[in-house]
Amino acid sequence: MPSTLFTEPPNWRWLIILYFFIGGLAGGSYLVATMLHLVGRPTDRPLARLGYLIAFPAVVVCGILLIADLGRPERFWHMLLQSATWRPMLKTYSPMSLGAWVLLVFGGFAFLSFVGALARETTSRRGLARLRPPSVLGTLVSLLGAIAGFFLVSYTGVLLAVTNRPIWSDTSLLGAVFLVSSASTSVALLLLLGSRRTFFVGGLRALARFDTVVLVLELIALIALVVSLGSLARWWLNAWGALLAFGVVGLGILVPLLLHSRARTPLSLAARTAAILVLIGGFVLRVVIVLSSEAI
Repeated sequence: MPSTLFTEPPNWRWLIILYFFIGGLAGGSYLVATMLHLVGRPTDRPLARLGYLIAFPAVVVCGILLIADLGRPERFWHMLLQSATWRPMLKTYSPMSLGAWVLLVFGGFAFLSFVGALARETTSRRGLARLRPPSVLGTLVSLLGAIAGFFLVSYTGVLLAVTNRPIWSDTSLLGAVFLVSSASTSVALLLLLGSRRTFFVGGLRALARFDTVVLVLELIALIALVVSLGSLARWWLNAWGALLAFGVVGLGILVPLLLHSRARTPLSLAARTAAILVLIGGFVLRVVIVLSSEAI
């Protein structure tokens, strides 16, 4: 029997589940937007701007959720500054401390890209438009923001792994699962929102193909996660197997894959339904991972 079964739970509930989900959307949308801007076609740039417009509001919500979850919300700044010296509070050995700084740094780059995405190619706002690619400054901002976004979507799995709780600490694959799931849900959100505008069609087709690949990778990552749990996997699947199988694998992965294969265009009802199901599956995945360990 794993020793992690005899540890106290951190009492994380819906605020943290929402943070994991929305944080994945924030970092994932930024990563996808940067990819579209840097390696996509010029016709993909409006869709990339949509990703930047999603990332900043989402990361603001993440900060609010984390502050609300604290026992003393008014003391949130102690995560970033030392109260006695006002020097930065950075504990490199603590994933929670690193996560707070990653959230802050990513929020800064997301804000710059958000402003750049709002700016139009007009004389009065041409300077702000340089905050997005293909300008040199915009490219630098996007690359640095994408690095911070990558850490944001993957560090949550590392954070769970160091809590010494059952399931979370019994596998090293939570970071990979969260990363792939964040990519699939972010692409799904862009597909869903972008389907309301016909001039996004070119970029949406590429994203739909990319989402198919990511969903397959997510399925492989989930199977690897279950295998890595060893004897604990049987208990996990007995208690939460139905929700994981039907809510995540079935509705969140297999059905969207089938709908993607049958959708003629990214604007079709099948494509939109697939995007909605992927988002639901990504949320249910975080519910299962967080609450299954908390319930022990």
